[in-house]
Amino acid sequence: MASIFTKIINREIPAYIVAEDDEHIAFLDISPNATGHTLVVPKKEIDYLFDMPEQEYMALMKFSRKVAKALEQVFTGAKRIGVAVVGLEVPHVHVHLIPLNEMRDMDFRKKVTLSAKDFEEIQQAVKTTFESLES
Repeated sequence: MASIFTKIINREIPAYIVAEDDEHIAFLDISPNATGHTLVVPKKEIDYLFDMPEQEYMALMKFSRKVAKALEQVFTGAKRIGVAVVGLEVPHVHVHLIPLNEMRDMDFRKKVTLSAKDFEEIQQAVKTTFESLES
């Protein structure tokens, strides 16, 4: 059965997509821990990170790094961009990239509320910055 991420990839449900290539997609988490919380997902549906072939794993990490670099430029007030791979809530590999100022920004029980306008502004800023970066 297709995961919610596959439905986003197939454009069956909307998402605030900030970056995409042939093999990956990145979009804003709609229930973010912090403003700018982004999910990076391989388009190929694989449940568990370490079940990925090494080449695909490395490609996901390279794409995630580029998305993180775009987030760093957009969220200049963040101390760093945190990364987490948990993978229990959706059976599809995904990397969380979260602008951090404090450790509690990584607390998945803590959520921030953003308006549609906030999401759209963040989406545009990250997308534009991502596209300006060299691979």
